[in-house]
Amino acid sequence: QVTIAESGGGLVQPGGSLRLSCAASGIGDVWYIMGWYRQAPGKEREVVALINSGGGMEGEADFAKGRFTISGDNVKKMIYLQMNDLKLEDTAVYYCCLSRFGSDYWGRGTQVTVTS
Repeated sequence: QVTIAESGGGLVQPGGSLRLSCAASGIGDVWYIMGWYRQAPGKEREVVALINSGGGMEGEADFAKGRFTISGDNVKKMIYLQMNDLKLEDTAVYYCCLSRFGSDYWGRGTQVTVTS
C-alpha cells in the first residue's frame, strides 16, 4: 500500500522561508515522479514543481522559479520543497503527489499561511 505524508507547513511572514517534506512508502524500487501541488482557497489545484526518481526536474511553475527549490532523496523516498521569499499569494494547502505506472497517490496536504 502506497502512503504519502507531508510535513513542514506553518505560519510565516512575507519574505520568510519554509521547508516542506514529503515521505512516500510502499512504492518499491521503481521509476516514479513526485511533486508538489498547491491549492489556494477558491482556486484550482496547481503544480508547483516535479522531480523524478533519478533526481531530474520534470516541471516547475513560473511563480516557483527563483524562490522555490525541489529536491529529492530516492533512497529515503522523500522529496523536499524549500520555499524562500514567501508572498501572501503563496498561502495554500500544499500537496505531495507520487505518480507511477499511470497511478497518482496524494498526501493529505500541509497548510502554508503567509501573513503579516
